[in-house]
Amino acid sequence: MTAATPALLAKARKHLFVAVVSDTLDALGWTRQAMTPGIRPLDESLSFLGRARTGMYREMFHVQPGNPYELEIKLVDDLKKGEVCVLGCSGNPRIAPWGGLLSTASKARGAAACVTDGLVRDIVSIRKMKFPVFAAGIGPLDSKGRGIVAEIDVPVEVGGVRIEPGDLVFGDADGVVAIPKAIEVDVLKAALEKVLGEHKTLAALKRGEKLATVFARYGVL
Repeated sequence: MTAATPALLAKARKHLFVAVVSDTLDALGWTRQAMTPGIRPLDESLSFLGRARTGMYREMFHVQPGNPYELEIKLVDDLKKGEVCVLGCSGNPRIAPWGGLLSTASKARGAAACVTDGLVRDIVSIRKMKFPVFAAGIGPLDSKGRGIVAEIDVPVEVGGVRIEPGDLVFGDADGVVAIPKAIEVDVLKAALEKVLGEHKTLAALKRGEKLATVFARYGVL
């Protein structure tokens, strides 16, 4: 397994978008890598591509003694440049694991984004700081007494997609996809080639050529 080089990742961030990556994953037989459509960005103008750092929440119905945020804090404080905090809450609408303070701390460390199937709060401040956050909904509920991070840096499932620590996660206005580490180089290279074909298709359509003719030539739609 070969990891994508910094140059390939930079090229992907510049030229790729989620839909073309999803199509590429489909073509390679990975048809379950796009998160469910309920995982939406707070700001549709923002996109990200980075490696997953994961946290798995367990539902609770009481406030336990001690620091209920211990592992959550540990995960955020350890985020590296370009990493994505991925928090699995099993789609629980009682838990808002993400907010303005965590966004501030993550952005200061150079993290790329947060993705969760829980809720997010403090959305006005998050939008102002231009930190990409993708979540299943918006709500004011603190996670304390409702959910707690049980484990970090373990496989999680978010939006119907299994994500391993270190997998590439890519989000934009169309949604979020996860790219398994084992195939990331093949996916990124194939997606970049597909984008080139889409540019040629778009140029031909703008010239007034018929869609059937252009599709027969480039095979891109």
